Amino acid sequence: MLDLPAPILGEITAITITTSDLDASFHWYQQLGFKEVFRADWPFPWIQITDSALLIMLRKEPKPYIALTYYVNDIDKVVADMRQKGIKFLEEPKPTDMVKRYLMRSPDGLNVSLVSIVEGFYQPAGNTMLKMQQQDYFNPDKYANKVCGMFGEFAHPVTDLSVSIAWWELLGFKAISKFTSPYPWAILSDGISIIGLHQTTHFTAPAITYFAVDMKEKIAALRLAGLTGFTDDGDTNTTVTTLEGQKINLFKLG
Repeated sequence: MLDLPAPILGEITAITITTSDLDASFHWYQQLGFKEVFRADWPFPWIQITDSALLIMLRKEPKPYIALTYYVNDIDKVVADMRQKGIKFLEEPKPTDMVKRYLMRSPDGLNVSLVSIVEGFYQPAGNTMLKMQQQDYFNPDKYANKVCGMFGEFAHPVTDLSVSIAWWELLGFKAISKFTSPYPWAILSDGISIIGLHQTTHFTAPAITYFAVDMKEKIAALRLAGLTGFTDDGDTNTTVTTLEGQKINLFKLG
């Protein structure tokens, strides 16, 4: 396993995705191996779901929105640290807000939010791809998500890889690996989140990405179960578009 840094933004991380129909979206993610963790109607209707490795917050709102969210114990300290590093916040809480929320944005437009709620939330214990032994990559029984495989990265298209890496490093991320083919790209982590920065125009929006040695069989099983919204790249790689328009890559390992 890799020597990963300790996160400085917060103790728990999730990908926040808005949806106009919470139950329909939740049913869709259930087909991908996710289960409900918790739901509530305050301060807006939401459902927190997990596949044992990745945490997703489905939030009821008609306007499309996606963010990498951190739930933070000492949010004032984290915010002060980010300010000292020159990070600008696009949204900040009002003095009367019971829950503090801060929003920053990467150089290429990815939302990163800090939220002062931790109680009742937890980080999934299942291993992502970065925390697995490499020999286990080829054993589907070791995957936390038996439907999709190993969570590999939250892929993000960027204009300038070096500029983007420098920004994420301010947030406590470390470049785990860098590549030049088929274009400049890198995998970064802060110990709990995994970001893939891709200097390319091959895709234009953030994509949740899974890898599996038996992905061809997994894709066939999803089709047989009635899942739709596939955009195929051969018979072993596909991108699924969710009801909210979120892209989920299902790629064969290697």
